[in-house]
Amino acid sequence: MSALSRGFRFGSAIASFQTEGGINGPGEPENNFYSWERAGLIGRKDISGIAVDFWNRYEEFLDLAKAAGCDAFRFSLEWARIQPKVGAFDDDALSRYNDIAAACVERGMQPLVTLCHWTHPRWLGEDFWLQGNSPEVFADYARLVVSRLSEHCSHWVTINEPNALVMLSYLFGVFPPGIKSVTRSLEAAANLLSSHIKAYETIHEVQPDAMVTTNSACASVYELDRMLVDLLSLRVFGVDRDDVYRWIGERRQIWYDTLEPPSRGEQLVRAAASRAVSRRHMATGRAGNTVQGIPTSRRYGSQRNISESPLCAMLERSSLLDTLYGSIYDIALDMVGIDYYNPVVSRHIVLPGRRTSGGRWWLPLRSAWDDVIHPEGLYYYARANMTAGLPIWIVENGMSTRVVRGQSFPRRDGWTRPQFIRETLRVLIRSIEEGIPIEAYFHWSLMDNYEWGDYQPRLGLYGIDRERGLKILPTDSAGYDSAGEYRKVIEGLRRDDLSVLE
Repeated sequence: MSALSRGFRFGSAIASFQTEGGINGPGEPENNFYSWERAGLIGRKDISGIAVDFWNRYEEFLDLAKAAGCDAFRFSLEWARIQPKVGAFDDDALSRYNDIAAACVERGMQPLVTLCHWTHPRWLGEDFWLQGNSPEVFADYARLVVSRLSEHCSHWVTINEPNALVMLSYLFGVFPPGIKSVTRSLEAAANLLSSHIKAYETIHEVQPDAMVTTNSACASVYELDRMLVDLLSLRVFGVDRDDVYRWIGERRQIWYDTLEPPSRGEQLVRAAASRAVSRRHMATGRAGNTVQGIPTSRRYGSQRNISESPLCAMLERSSLLDTLYGSIYDIALDMVGIDYYNPVVSRHIVLPGRRTSGGRWWLPLRSAWDDVIHPEGLYYYARANMTAGLPIWIVENGMSTRVVRGQSFPRRDGWTRPQFIRETLRVLIRSIEEGIPIEAYFHWSLMDNYEWGDYQPRLGLYGIDRERGLKILPTDSAGYDSAGEYRKVIEGLRRDDLSVLE
């Protein structure tokens, strides 16, 4: 009998700002990256421009997704198109998104729609997620969108990778508004979680049978990943409000006990993150108790001077706990969404000047096409994300190659995308066979796109020849028939033919 349930979905994924084009130019809708694009402050200073023109060529691209074997398709909405000015909504934009969703259904692909993939209207301000009214504003936006698109859509991602958004915009300052602060990043995280909860409630009010999630970017450091989901899960596990801090400490230990053993460098990174957020005021230690079969801790560290902890201070100052405990839902998730790439945080730190595809790399952070490929880790992160019996959706997973001025460069580690697809889906099948409730997998991405200030990273099943008028290639940018391989593997797995993974 096949490991895949009859309802299992294979899909591909894109995001609006990375594919649509027509944002932040003269007379075009403006999002929060408007000033940063013009000042050359992100990535390699490429501007989004026409991107890959998905806005006008969506039917062509959806045909390609279907040809790649997909029966699901994830796309996002550009909030700045829908609400270009204060109090003004663009009915034509909403109609176009409704048409895209309908086109997915016509091709037998279930739409998974992301309401916010890191961008929002410029007029809301670059620091929108630090504003106290952001949850209410986002919930109003969600109500409008779901009311218009619910005829064709029932599966929603509220906010894409809120943990990555917090890191990039408020902790490391490489995305607008460019803030570098532990305290401010925690404030943004609180507002993002409150916004998700409010949107979850709103979506279910409009569409009671909806399936709603938010997706975390997998990271080996607890505070940068699982902590957000654990906060959302407090009530379903019966955690009293006065016991929140001990709960978070316990969950941290569960997280680390479940993942692969860390290197010395990774241990140092984890310790530094823990000190920055908790300052030794949360649980530590080990014991033999279990939660869902995972070792857990019952020894707690000091609870003295807890108000000095940035995390605890954020929870006390923000309305997040009021929102969590005041919600009509015990948990604001219908499935757990995770994005799996190169999750080990210490692996992202490299020496400038290292050799990489297409020449030396002079930044201290690893390039996308040099990310460590480790499909086996998907098993550990999926297992670690088992939550309250909810299904798990792999909302993003992919690998990058590099193209510079039209020339494609292979990865130095020798990985190809067809190999990556086979190895990753082999781990996925093993995970399901071992009882991890994975019910969907989305490959990132359908086509090469705009990687946040840079067109050099290429992650598409289909390559885009930017030097020849956005020509869609029948292969990926490295010359491999990755879409064909994806289709072959999907068709084989649905027949329970595991030989397609060899």
